[in-house]
Amino acid sequence: MNIGVVAEKVGVNLQTIRYYEREGLLPPAPRLPSGYRAFPEQTAKRVRFIKRAQELGFTLAEIRELLTLRVDHKRDSAEVKALALAKMDEIEEKIRSLRGMKRALRHLTDKCSGHGPASECPILESLDSDHES
Repeated sequence: MNIGVVAEKVGVNLQTIRYYEREGLLPPAPRLPSGYRAFPEQTAKRVRFIKRAQELGFTLAEIRELLTLRVDHKRDSAEVKALALAKMDEIEEKIRSLRGMKRALRHLTDKCSGHGPASECPILESLDSDHES
């Protein structure tokens, strides 16, 4: 398969495939005599794996580790579970942080009437303040 076929099959653009190659997430594809790269069928499956892992919040470094675990039959699934549990903890922390941001923004927007000069808006004044709110 050429790069366009892989990209279309998985629903990503060509730059995504090239990026994954540069990051070492895809093995280099052999070149045909014409100079074009010939990607094996498993490339589409691997790209799909990478995209799904990204959708779950895994970083490229974490995905690289998952790919390593996937092909190393000597490694235990407990390692995969540990990575997934750590990712869940990280997501929970992000949720707590986002909730805190939302509360702070709600407090600021409650202070603003939405009328008058923007330069006197309590939201902007709070952002410009030397004190944390």
